[in-house]
Amino acid sequence: MGALRPARLGQLTTVQKWMCEHVLGIEPAGEDEQPKQRRSQADKWALNYQAARQFYEREGHLRVPRKHVERIVVNGDEGGGSGEDQEVREVRLGAWISNQRSRAATLSSERIEQLTAIGMRWM
Repeated sequence: MGALRPARLGQLTTVQKWMCEHVLGIEPAGEDEQPKQRRSQADKWALNYQAARQFYEREGHLRVPRKHVERIVVNGDEGGGSGEDQEVREVRLGAWISNQRSRAATLSSERIEQLTAIGMRWM
């Protein structure tokens, strides 16, 4: 019938688990049914910055058209370098650059320095 994620399953009592499985026909979710782990805001910023750095290295500037989408290759496992865990991600780089410009007053000095180092125009 359905599947229950392990995070939710751990919140249930023994009786509730039994009822889910035997009465409702709900079993624990398998590995292939697990949701992808959420990324933190810092991870998302790092991914976008990686795309900006790639664009800058290729083009020599950060005058990115608003609708530009940059494709980058990232490792599926954060620590390793095995080729089989790599995936291509599409980053809406033009929108991200525009958003960083408009939020310049609230960005940390470290992030401003990182973007300035790769040619960010702040006006």
